[in-house]
Amino acid sequence: MSRRFPYQLPLAIAACLPGVYLGTADYLSLPHPGLPPAFAALVFGAAIIGAAFVLSWAAEAAQVDVSAGLALAVLALLAVLPEYAVDFVFTFQAGGIYQQHGACVPQPDGSNPCALALANMTGANRVLVGVGWPLVVLVASVAALRARRRGGHDSPSTHPGRVALAPTMSAEVVFLGLATLYSLTLPLRHTLTLIDAAVLVSIFVVYAWRLSQAPAKEPDLEGVARWVGDKPRGPRRGWVGGMFALAALFILATAEHFAGSLVATGTQLGVDQFVLVQWVAPLASESPELIVACLYAWRLKASDSLGALLSSKVNQWTLLVGTIPLVFALSATTTDGLPLDTQQRFELLLTAAQSLFAVSVLIDLGLTMLGAATLLVLFTVQFISSLTMSPEANHVVIVVLSGAYLVLAVGQLLRRRHDTVRIVREGLVTPFPELADAPR
Repeated sequence: MSRRFPYQLPLAIAACLPGVYLGTADYLSLPHPGLPPAFAALVFGAAIIGAAFVLSWAAEAAQVDVSAGLALAVLALLAVLPEYAVDFVFTFQAGGIYQQHGACVPQPDGSNPCALALANMTGANRVLVGVGWPLVVLVASVAALRARRRGGHDSPSTHPGRVALAPTMSAEVVFLGLATLYSLTLPLRHTLTLIDAAVLVSIFVVYAWRLSQAPAKEPDLEGVARWVGDKPRGPRRGWVGGMFALAALFILATAEHFAGSLVATGTQLGVDQFVLVQWVAPLASESPELIVACLYAWRLKASDSLGALLSSKVNQWTLLVGTIPLVFALSATTTDGLPLDTQQRFELLLTAAQSLFAVSVLIDLGLTMLGAATLLVLFTVQFISSLTMSPEANHVVIVVLSGAYLVLAVGQLLRRRHDTVRIVREGLVTPFPELADAPR
């Protein structure tokens, strides 16, 4: 049993307090120092990161009481809660503008929340796959080579140059594939509607139900999660619930201010606000889960590491995208869908195409160094083009890269068509006990 109080918990809470005070002071009209937008974004971003760590530890400790697959999905969902908060802030603002003007119009400061509503989501999704997945393979490979030099052995999921997923994670691959196939229709639309919300949220609900069928197993916890998980049932659940509630309050107090500070910073620096929200905001929303994933990979638990990022991708591509039109409808008090401008449709196309290629490289439940390198190189090309090229030229790059992703994905799925059929069957209907006993 871990009895020593973990110092990481108060440090994470301390990182939240300045941003929480500033955010609460604004709501309650309390005195506070007026910070420049760039510095305020750093303070609020640090609060979001600290809150995300608290959420992650609570979700890991909760694995003691729920099935392993469902716990992983809950962990992934809560780890990206800051991203939900930022996206919902822009979406709610967009609904207010739509209600007032009957259309999405730019604001006096040049911002357009309607155009920013999906920016953080598409950027975070592409960072997660294009950077996070290759990072896991790199860290896991280095850890495996280090273990060999010390006379140890690879773990079942971790080998130099390849990370293997557990057979039970076929469900994540299949449901990501289903959500991706539907998402390929979104760039053809001019609105993100309540019908899209119903379809995507339904996919997530079925995915969560499927994971709930997995048997529970004893989790391997470290640090704060272990300290909480080792407690008796009553105190453990109290700590988990308290950490969830505290982190959620911190995020509610800071997310709107973080989003606003990013927009103000972009205005001051002359940086395109869409680019700023798409690439800077995910640094706060994705950093905690990437750090946790790397720690798992370094401990030769690469299957859990990549599995957590995969589950995050599933819930972002289903629940997050699906709830955005719901937030817009509530804010705008309309059943009209969230308007999608040309830039958003291009971004959705590229994100969906990358997602399909990501599914194809995992169709044999493994990610190799070659697959990881391909994801990283293609991501780097589109990242640089978004920062350096005009919107028109960047649209050409997006179309070319999307075509490349789709051609590579279709080729991979056809080449491994027997694996594709097997993974679909295992992900949807094969009992989890049979999958757990299957070889990697």
